[in-house]
Amino acid sequence: MTTAPAVLVALTAQQRIGGLVVALVLLGLAGYSIYHLRRQLPGIPPGAEIELAPNRRPFFDDDIMEGPRLERAQWGALGCLVVIAIGLPLYWFNEPTRQQHATFGFDKRAAYRGFLLFQPADSPIPTHNVGHFGCATCHGSAGQGGAAKFTITSTNPNTPPRTVSWKAPPLNTVLLRYTPEAVTTIITYGRANTPMPAWGVAGGGAMNDQQIQDLVTYLKTIQLRSDEARNQALQEGLDGAKLFDANCSRCHTLGWSYGESSVVGGGAYGPNITAGAEVRQFPDAKDQIDFIANGVAFGKPYGTRGIGVTCIAVQNNPCTSPGGGMPFFGGMLSQEQIAAIVSYERGL
Repeated sequence: MTTAPAVLVALTAQQRIGGLVVALVLLGLAGYSIYHLRRQLPGIPPGAEIELAPNRRPFFDDDIMEGPRLERAQWGALGCLVVIAIGLPLYWFNEPTRQQHATFGFDKRAAYRGFLLFQPADSPIPTHNVGHFGCATCHGSAGQGGAAKFTITSTNPNTPPRTVSWKAPPLNTVLLRYTPEAVTTIITYGRANTPMPAWGVAGGGAMNDQQIQDLVTYLKTIQLRSDEARNQALQEGLDGAKLFDANCSRCHTLGWSYGESSVVGGGAYGPNITAGAEVRQFPDAKDQIDFIANGVAFGKPYGTRGIGVTCIAVQNNPCTSPGGGMPFFGGMLSQEQIAAIVSYERGL
């Protein structure tokens, strides 16, 4: 059963202290008002306050005013000064971490909202007016990967549409393969010709920018560590064919995602890398290893004629964010495993 992650859902210490102070002040004002409204000196007839008003009564003489009364006021002022002298440094000691704690709390609350968005549409977990968008239905309850129904259509009018079970990728390693900006773009605009729809308002979906950022923040909390992901990849060993199938065929082999693989490396979402294409693109195998391990900055060239990951232009505006093209695998695979993949690809 899916459970909510530990999050800050209660008031912070500062909020509780502030609320207590406000409550005490209000109680004090209420008590002061009630005391004076109910105050009545015995034996004083109504209307006598005109004669007994404070500004009509004789007050203290100079000896008392400049003696005990003045000393009490001075002691009170000294006490206030001591409170200020101690309170300000104590407040300052907390100041360096205040913003850090505020950021921590902000991210925790955003991650919890993202957790709610991630849940299946029929999840019994209360939505708290956030909503469930069903990401877990395809990608697994913990982002471990899953499957989605998808209808494949053909440009050939004689080939009827058919429904297949499409392997949805794991999301607990997605930030080891893509930057948060790339993931944001993928969620916003979806993946054409795959079950991944456009979720962002800019792409025609239902999620606003805040919801997408909350979802990405949640994905950060479920990511495997790099060493955990590499340990999972150890089962493929240094077999380049197995490593390619597990990490590259999803994009580079048509039909792999629904169990109908055709030409390995022949191209699908990613380009055709057979017939020596990788050797021509990367005359030096070390450059190809570096590209697969680390990717390339947005818009920067790679290899012989390569250009960095693409993006999506909106309303003729220049592209400013990566669109989730070729991922990088240095956080998931060892250098030896990447080298095995490169050796395999260069022989296709």
